[in-house]
Amino acid sequence: MAIFLSNPDLQVDFAAALLKLLETYLQSALFATVKSIDIAALDQNLAQLVAPPDLSLLASKGLRGEIVFSTPIVFRTNPFLLGYYRLLLGYSQKEFYHSRTGLGAFRSMEKKGILSLTCLSRLNELCQAMNNAASYLIKELSEFTLEKSFLDDLTLLTLGPQLRGGKNNAIGERGLLKVFEAIKRIVESHINSMSTSANEIKNAASRIVSINFAADPDIIIREKISVSNDEFRNIIAIEIKGGSDFSNIHNRIGEAEKSHQKAKAKGFTECWTIVNVRNFDQTKAKTESPSTNRFYSLASIESGTGEEFNDFANRIMALTGIPNEPSSSAKKMKKK
Repeated sequence: MAIFLSNPDLQVDFAAALLKLLETYLQSALFATVKSIDIAALDQNLAQLVAPPDLSLLASKGLRGEIVFSTPIVFRTNPFLLGYYRLLLGYSQKEFYHSRTGLGAFRSMEKKGILSLTCLSRLNELCQAMNNAASYLIKELSEFTLEKSFLDDLTLLTLGPQLRGGKNNAIGERGLLKVFEAIKRIVESHINSMSTSANEIKNAASRIVSINFAADPDIIIREKISVSNDEFRNIIAIEIKGGSDFSNIHNRIGEAEKSHQKAKAKGFTECWTIVNVRNFDQTKAKTESPSTNRFYSLASIESGTGEEFNDFANRIMALTGIPNEPSSSAKKMKKK
């Protein structure tokens, strides 16, 4: 019998989901959040909620306390990070938010980034419970495993089964990668720096424009207007609905509307929705998501050709302030 393996499509979807989660639940998201927090206030939180021997143990390995121990100030700044600490401690969502734990009310923090008044009033209680578990964890780890990279690996060990268990949610995330790569090719000749989840370009005004994966919406484009204090002008918010089931398109557009309402509140001037179905009714879609300024087809963006792609590319260039001459990559895409 001949050897045959199907395409690893599920792993590709997992890769797309993982790139998005880097900006939400993993170490990179924690470090980005901590960067915006008053360190003195964070240290005060840690001193109040973590035993000194535990902080000393981490310090002996060159680690700050928040890499393991949760604090109210971090959760107030970024509620999504409840997911980071849950993953680090190895709890599945089903186990963590089970009725017997009393944590069900906190699910909206991880899932939607929402901190309700009830949860806000119980943050100390939440952190104390999680920090008791975290204290046990670090005491059981050997001195060789108590390091930043190994802690990151522990979160991934918990995340793997979560992605596989929720594979229907992971499927469709590939559209996120396709759009991110399409934008990268459009701006390629102007890229200043790049990573797996972000690209920075320099526009005609010599300002840095960042293109990032985000939690909600999926991709954000911002211009840095102040180097000294990380001040940004929010330009474009892009929501990608990668599912191909036509019958569910209107529900997905409704979800995009909720995301764009948040983006508008944050000052984004352009909100775009990209869908993975053809020939949908844009007039009806506009009534379902009035916050969407432009609708695009994922197939058109991926193809790199045609009127719709040209409109997408030209608007990216105009709104980010890239010089009028298209990048060589964008030209190549149009020739295909």
